[in-house]
Amino acid sequence: MKQKVETLRWRDSRIEMIDQRILPAAFEYVACDSAESVAHAIRSMVVRGAPAIGVAAAYGVALEALRLQGEPTAAFNTGMERGFARLAESRPTAVNLFWALARMRDVLQACAGADRRDAAQRLLREAHDMLAEDVHINRAMGEHGAALLPDGARVLTHCNAGALATAGHGTALGVFRSAVEAGKKISVIADETRPFLQGARLTAWELVQEGIPVTLIADNMSGHLMAKGEIDAIVVGTDRVAANGDVANKIGTYMVAVLAQRHGIPFYVACPLSTIDLTLATGADIPIEERDPAEVMGFRDCLWAPEGVAVRNPAFDVTPAELVTALITEKGVVSNQTLTAGGLAAWIRAR
Repeated sequence: MKQKVETLRWRDSRIEMIDQRILPAAFEYVACDSAESVAHAIRSMVVRGAPAIGVAAAYGVALEALRLQGEPTAAFNTGMERGFARLAESRPTAVNLFWALARMRDVLQACAGADRRDAAQRLLREAHDMLAEDVHINRAMGEHGAALLPDGARVLTHCNAGALATAGHGTALGVFRSAVEAGKKISVIADETRPFLQGARLTAWELVQEGIPVTLIADNMSGHLMAKGEIDAIVVGTDRVAANGDVANKIGTYMVAVLAQRHGIPFYVACPLSTIDLTLATGADIPIEERDPAEVMGFRDCLWAPEGVAVRNPAFDVTPAELVTALITEKGVVSNQTLTAGGLAAWIRAR
């Protein structure tokens, strides 16, 4: 299947990103030429999804090096540190952000003493490599996940874990794309994913673009459909997986997982190995981002909550490992038994 969504692209010495805040009403790219502009794009959700955030951050580092390459060494080093800091502050939950920054810092340190222009080009090549690697990883993940879905499966997904959340193909939606490529006739149920409506605006848009059957529902309808036997499997993405297999994903995922267990429906989480954070023992250690209350009070120019009301807006929740049927990675499938037995780190080392 030809990839129809180019989430990030390098054009005219800048990184361009699809502006996901305005889909599906408009399709536009936002161009960034510095670490600060990339950090703003991440914070404001021009670009979102853990893998896409990681790749965007890598380009942010490269762009800052290109911007500063004509400066004296001291100014170059100071500016690069400022750029790393701005990018690290952009969103706290997606571990791919910090993974990408660490990888780019390793490249920068390997360039110590080298010409600053050469260092900038090496950082840019690394960002290009990370974009290409992400697409390759997602396709491998998709093949592993597609094997888990029976022909004719009706699959629920929450939020957007598609090409828009990655450099291409997608994690959860990559599983669906790969299943279709393999000849399976699957259909997708996408919930709205309140309050930012990533399911309604982004997942539904992606699948409509590619002709994959998709039905949109409100978040509070999934339990009803499960009870009626209209959902065969659930596949979601994740922004961080703790060492014990707990997963942080878009707020509302935990409720879907509990309902899935109640109805005996497999609950799969698709994630690249870069999203697994073995430095955190459990999901309780994962930082949860609190976003602008305005996202809950209305959407764009439409306000439906009264001024002055107290609002909570955690962007993510944590699903315990015991509710996860399996993790789908580019290196294979990690079973619930492995997760709940504390074997995730050993499984990764064996690969």
